[in-house]
Amino acid sequence: MSKNDQILAETYNKALEFEKSGQREKAAELYAKCLSMDPSDMCGASVRIASLGLGETPLKAPDAYVATLFDQHAEDFDDILTGQLQYAVPMQVAEYLAENAPGPYQRMLDLGCGTGLSGMMLLDMCVHATGVDLSENMIDKADERACYDELFINEAVHFLQEWSKGQAPEHQPFDLLVATDVLPYIGTLENLFDGLKANATPDAKLVFSAETLPKDMMEGKDWHITPNQRFAHSKAYLQTMCERAGFSQITHFQDITVRLEQGSPIPGYLVVAQTP
Repeated sequence: MSKNDQILAETYNKALEFEKSGQREKAAELYAKCLSMDPSDMCGASVRIASLGLGETPLKAPDAYVATLFDQHAEDFDDILTGQLQYAVPMQVAEYLAENAPGPYQRMLDLGCGTGLSGMMLLDMCVHATGVDLSENMIDKADERACYDELFINEAVHFLQEWSKGQAPEHQPFDLLVATDVLPYIGTLENLFDGLKANATPDAKLVFSAETLPKDMMEGKDWHITPNQRFAHSKAYLQTMCERAGFSQITHFQDITVRLEQGSPIPGYLVVAQTP
């Protein structure tokens, strides 16, 4: 570790101490210092300042932060996610599709594929599967599962924008687009849903999960930073985004517990929509 990295780590850890002890202003001051030392924001200082209500909310979590976060946890990610956090969205997706729309799907796109939980659950429904994730370590774990035909290390919106421009035969659109646990890292969703629209076949199905907050905490906004440095979205905004992307036929909009956070349930939605 370089001297600058060591100073950054020490500053960030001290900020965390202040935050945990309720000294929000002191924490925000040190998080801002971290951000000045590392503009790429590998520590996620910007979302932490926003979650404290002491700074401007970024439009999404910084790419460097998301990649670092998941790179660090790739080795024990499945145990943490499905065990400690009781995350079961890929299983819920597979159960719904198996009962209501089993396919087969010619081409599945799994955005934020992580270690391949969704790919593993949906493998038998798809002829061809493509996985995308920002974390190289996560992609390595997904590759070990051998449930994808192609894997790409990329940010979701950037991948969608670049894929839609591709002229090669392999740059074909998808008839099943999956984004489980992607939206909690993105605030404003217009670019994401525009990208989904650009890469969907005329008869495509879209499946995604989202987190939300109680109505009073959403403050009438389309999206809001949560106390856990993630992004919550309103039901109306998600419906509008589906319409925007041409997935106007919403067949499933279920209230779910997305996962646990320090033992408390995090509310959200599981959404399945398709082109009319």
